[in-house]
Amino acid sequence: MSPIVSQKEINDVVWRACDSFRGAVDPAEYKNYILTMLFIKYLSDLWKDKREEYTQKYDWDQERVERALARERFIVHPESEFEYLYSKREEANIGEIINIALEKIEDANKAKLENVFRNIDFNSEAAFGQTKDRNRRLKNLLEDFHDERLDLRPSHSEKRDVIGDVYEYLIARFAAGAGKKAGEFYTPPEVSALLAKLLDPKPGNRICDPACGSGSLLIKVGQEVGNSNFALYGQESNGSTWSLCRMNMFLHDMDAARIEWCDTINNPKLIEDDNLMRFHVVVANPPFSLDKWGHENADKDRFNRFWRGVPPRSRGDYAFISHMVEIALKGEGRIGVIVPHGVLFRGGTEGIIRKKFIEENVLEAVIGLPAQLFYGTGIPAAILIFNRARKPWSQTEAQRDKHVLFIDASREYDDGKKQNRLRPQDIEKIVSTYREFKEIEKYSHLALLAEIEEAEFNLNIPRYVDTFEEEEDIDIAAVQKEIEKIEVELSETRKEIKKYLEELGL
Repeated sequence: MSPIVSQKEINDVVWRACDSFRGAVDPAEYKNYILTMLFIKYLSDLWKDKREEYTQKYDWDQERVERALARERFIVHPESEFEYLYSKREEANIGEIINIALEKIEDANKAKLENVFRNIDFNSEAAFGQTKDRNRRLKNLLEDFHDERLDLRPSHSEKRDVIGDVYEYLIARFAAGAGKKAGEFYTPPEVSALLAKLLDPKPGNRICDPACGSGSLLIKVGQEVGNSNFALYGQESNGSTWSLCRMNMFLHDMDAARIEWCDTINNPKLIEDDNLMRFHVVVANPPFSLDKWGHENADKDRFNRFWRGVPPRSRGDYAFISHMVEIALKGEGRIGVIVPHGVLFRGGTEGIIRKKFIEENVLEAVIGLPAQLFYGTGIPAAILIFNRARKPWSQTEAQRDKHVLFIDASREYDDGKKQNRLRPQDIEKIVSTYREFKEIEKYSHLALLAEIEEAEFNLNIPRYVDTFEEEEDIDIAAVQKEIEKIEVELSETRKEIKKYLEELGL
C-alpha cells in the first residue's frame, strides 16, 4: 500500500465491499464475514511481508527463511493465504475453500486462534443464499479485497495501526446500522476514551472487561497505559462477538489478551486458584437491564458475589456491578461501569444493594452523560466509578474519601442528527473535574454521606447538582412600549397596503 493512500480511502474501499451483501444478508450477520475476510487479508499481507523480509535477510536461503517464519507470532498455510483464495474465486465450491482456509489458520495457531472461526461459515446457504448467489457474492467479496489500495503490509504503510483502525471503523459502521443489537458489541469511541482516562490504568496493571463485546473499550483502556506493560482480560457470552474480539485483539498487537467465551454471571471462566481472578482495573458497558440474567442461581453463587443482595429477576444491572466490584483488587482496584439511570434511584432489592455500596464507601463518582450517545438506545446513561482504595467513612479525613462526586455532563456535547458525541473539551472537563475532585456551579457537587442518607440513598443526579437557570426579570413597562410601537407600525403598514390595492382597483 502506498503511503499516499489515506485512512479514509482505505475505510471507504472496505466499506464498499459490503455492497455484495446489502439487501440480501442481515448486517448483523454479514459484519462477521466482512471482518473475517479483512482479518485473512491482514494475516496474508503480513505473512507475505515477513517472507520477503527474511528472504532478503538470509540471501534466499529458503531453509533459514522457513525456520525464521516458524518462530513468528502466527503461521499462515499456503492454502490460507488471501492470494490463494483469490485465485480460486471462480470455483464452484469457493465457500468450502474459504472454510478450509480458516480451519488451517486455526490449526496452525491454536494457542491464539483456536475456535475463533467456529461460528463463521462461508458455505452457509442461510447466510449467502443458494449456490449460484453464494458463489457470486463470495467472488465479489474476494475481488473487492484484492484492491491494490488494501495492501495492508506494515512496511507499506506510514500508519502503524492502519488495520486496527479499519477494523474499528467497520465495527462502528455496523453498530450504527444494527439498531438495538449494536449495544451488544460496541461502545462509542468517545465514551471508551472517557472511561480510559477516568480509570487511568498504570504500567503493570491487569485490566478486565467482563462484558467485552468486540473489545474496543478494553483495547482503549489498555492503550491508555502508554506502553505494552499491561495485561488484558475479557469475557463475552456471544460466540460471534467473542470471535470478533479475539481478532480485534490480534489486529492491535494484543495477542496475549485472554478473552473467554462464557456467561460472566452464571459461568465465569477468569478463574485463579479456584476463585475469581482479581484486577487493578475493571471496566464494562454491560447490557442495560438484562432480563433472565441468572437470578435463579444467584443465591447459591459459589463466589458469593451477591452478598449485598440479589438483583431483581428482570434487571441484571446490579448483577454485573456486583461482579465487577468483587473482582477488583481490595485496597486498590478501580471500577468504571456504564449504567442506565434507573440504577441510581430504583427501589426494592436494587435500593438495598445501592445503599450497601454507599455505606461501604466504595462508590466514588456518579457521572451523568448526554442522551443519544449509544447505538441502539436514545436514553441517557451514567458512569459509576468505584474505588476499592477508599477508606470507610468513619476512618477517613481525606477530602476524596469523605465525599461522592456527582457530575452532570448531560448538557455538553456535539449535537449530531442521529447520534450525539462527546467532544474533546467535554471529555477533558469531565476528567479534570473527577481528578481534581472539585465542585463547579451547575456542573458538579461533592456530597457527604449525611446528604446521601437524607436523600434515602437515591443517587439521581439532579438531587445533588442544581442546573436550574433563573429567567431574567421582565421589564413590563418596556415590553408594553414595544407592543405599542409595533401596533403603530402595523397600522401604518395596513394603510399602505389598502392604498396599493385601491390603485390596482381591487
